[in-house]
Amino acid sequence: MELRRQVHDIGRRRAWVIWLVGLSVYLLAVFYRTSLGVAGLLAAERFHINAAQLATFTVLQLAVYAGMQVPVGILLDRFGSKVLMTTGLVLMTVGELWFAFAGSFPVGIVCRVLIGAGDAMIFTSLLRVVALWFRVRQAPLVTQLTGMIGQLGAVAAATPLAIALRQLGWTTSFAIAAGLGFAVAIPLVLVVKDSPYAGSSVEKVKLRVLATTLREVWGNPGTRIGLWTHFTCQFSSTVFTMLWGYPFLVSGEGRSSDTAANLLMLMTGTALVAGPVIARFTAGRPYHRSTLALAIVGAIAAMWAITLLWPGPAPLWLLCVLVMVTAVGGPGSMLGFDIVRSFHLPHRLGRATGVVNVGGFVASLTTIALVGIVLDWRAPGGPKDYTLADFRIAMSVQFVLWAIGATQIVRFRRKGRRLVAQTPGAMDALTAGEALLPGLSKDDG
Repeated sequence: MELRRQVHDIGRRRAWVIWLVGLSVYLLAVFYRTSLGVAGLLAAERFHINAAQLATFTVLQLAVYAGMQVPVGILLDRFGSKVLMTTGLVLMTVGELWFAFAGSFPVGIVCRVLIGAGDAMIFTSLLRVVALWFRVRQAPLVTQLTGMIGQLGAVAAATPLAIALRQLGWTTSFAIAAGLGFAVAIPLVLVVKDSPYAGSSVEKVKLRVLATTLREVWGNPGTRIGLWTHFTCQFSSTVFTMLWGYPFLVSGEGRSSDTAANLLMLMTGTALVAGPVIARFTAGRPYHRSTLALAIVGAIAAMWAITLLWPGPAPLWLLCVLVMVTAVGGPGSMLGFDIVRSFHLPHRLGRATGVVNVGGFVASLTTIALVGIVLDWRAPGGPKDYTLADFRIAMSVQFVLWAIGATQIVRFRRKGRRLVAQTPGAMDALTAGEALLPGLSKDDG
């Protein structure tokens, strides 16, 4: 790594301006990502597809997103955040604009793949900006704010897009959405800087040592804890907001489209409140981040069990509690990124964060696909035949992934805690909010 000289203040006004511009891109990415959530039933009619095919839109989008995380992490450490975010924004905008005019299932698939590929480049790039431009004591809060405020994109996809689809139709609504990409591109190009340091802010990764560094990133127990934390906390809220929550509430629980949209908004509002609370806990008790993650997962699983076992349609108050508790999984998954930040130097964060970000989206696409398969098995006639009994069986697949994820968190946090105990000064570094535990990699010291 080239010796760097700091030329801009860290954690001051410039840092916040750069973060806000990057955040606007992430807001748009979340909007594009979740736009199919309220358009799912309309998409089924437009493309004449069944539940499994409808799920394919989101599954492929998330599969591309998840599959690109490690390559994106490598490119991020090599080229920096600005290049990756600009490229991602272009891909998403093209995909959304094309989706507005798509008239066939195969074309729609290509559009969602483009959106997934662009989306894959945004979040980890923004987290790298946070890691470099903010102080270690600020980073947990800014990380939570990033995920929390970013979910406002899901609010825009829940109610405004639903209204636009009813009043303006498919093509006009998605074309207007695509136009937002051009609007945020200008400040992204003009304002965002990769680093507050002069000289190289990226690592010139050589291909011959790339495999070695990836093995070191993967072998670090902090990476594994972060990955499984993200895997276990995130998928339920993602599955609910991206595709199956709206049909579950409307076709399963018999709620109106307006009530369903309001419940999706309630999820986002809850995440906005939960994020700072989790960030405060994280800053004060970094050693217990995995314990908090397990508690969040347990609460989500318990609420789903109560709702799915309720005799008949669940009352509105129970659905409100369900979506609020499920929503906490979103900011809860951000604990994974804070954990991995404690175990890696900044020049490795792109790769390490990319690995962690795979977790939740692999879990999400797996769950989305399984729910679609179960619904097609139970109701071959398509969305018009869905019943509450069908959704009870389909949504129960979540419990399998919660069990797998929780087991892995417990397994790898034991290894992580042993490493912390064996590393001189590691506990002091955690308590002080330092971004690195010394001695975790033979070439990092």
